[in-house]
Amino acid sequence: MTEPIPHDNRAAALFVERRRPSMLATGTLLLVIIAILTLAWQWLNTRHRFNEVEKSLSHKLETYQALNQQSLALATQAEERSTQANARTVLLEQKLAESRDQQEVLQTLYNQLAENRESTAVAEVEQLLNIANQQLQLAGNVKSALLALQAAQKRLQPIDLPRATQLRETLNLEIEKLRDLPQVDVITLSAQLTYLSELCSTLPLISERQPTLNANAVQQESQTTEKNALQRFAFSIWDDIKNLVTVERIDKPEPPLLAADHAFYLHENLKLRLLTARIALLQHDEATYKADLNTVNNWLNQYFDTKHPNTIKAFNLLKKLSSNNISIELPQLTDSLAAVNRYKLSLEQSD
Repeated sequence: MTEPIPHDNRAAALFVERRRPSMLATGTLLLVIIAILTLAWQWLNTRHRFNEVEKSLSHKLETYQALNQQSLALATQAEERSTQANARTVLLEQKLAESRDQQEVLQTLYNQLAENRESTAVAEVEQLLNIANQQLQLAGNVKSALLALQAAQKRLQPIDLPRATQLRETLNLEIEKLRDLPQVDVITLSAQLTYLSELCSTLPLISERQPTLNANAVQQESQTTEKNALQRFAFSIWDDIKNLVTVERIDKPEPPLLAADHAFYLHENLKLRLLTARIALLQHDEATYKADLNTVNNWLNQYFDTKHPNTIKAFNLLKKLSSNNISIELPQLTDSLAAVNRYKLSLEQSD
């Protein structure tokens, strides 16, 4: 027989039995809340990712659109360049066709000339002889004429015929004549005339002469030994004492006095005379050359201080230039021209 349960124990048992279902409900509620929060977090995370993906897709779409526009622009440029290239290709084809036509014409002319090579060579030799004759008679240029004759002789070398050999012998004689001519050093003489022109710009007029200074300049040029300080001081005092009184002999009692502008024109006229002398030198015109030098010499004696060192240099240089013989009796290429005419006549008769 069981013992009866006390009242307090039964109340505790009832409380425990009532509490158990409430704890289960609480745990279930917590799990539901956690699940809801997890779902909410996942939803928010997914939405955030969707937003980022949407932004990325929008940015990439904009980039692709920009690239597409650039591609369209490049395609347009490529199309324009292709059109230009096609036009250039057409133009080049036209020019190529023209060049082919010209080449065919030139080939035809070359064939025609090759068939008549001897007459062509004679015509070239005649032209070279005319050039050489012009250089001799008009410009007096022996070197250019010699080069032209040598070119004519070289042009006849491929032709191995008796009449061509006779013409080459005539050209050899003309070449030997030109080589035997006296050579005038035109470059050196022209440089000396240029130096003389520059020297004349520094010459003092006779009205500006300073005899003592001229003598001192000559004396300083003649002295080559060095002096000590005491000797230089003594010589300077002695020079000052000598310069107190100057005695000068003037052959011309009334030297011409020129104004400043007249002196300028005198120097310029000297330069012009020397320039015409240079031109006469290039033309081998000895009469004009020596006449200009003689005029310069007379002007120096008449208007300039003849005792100045630079004037003495100018006189010496004028004397040296006047002593040169620049006139050359140039030969005429009559024999060679006559030989060429005979050669052409024989060709016409053979045809």
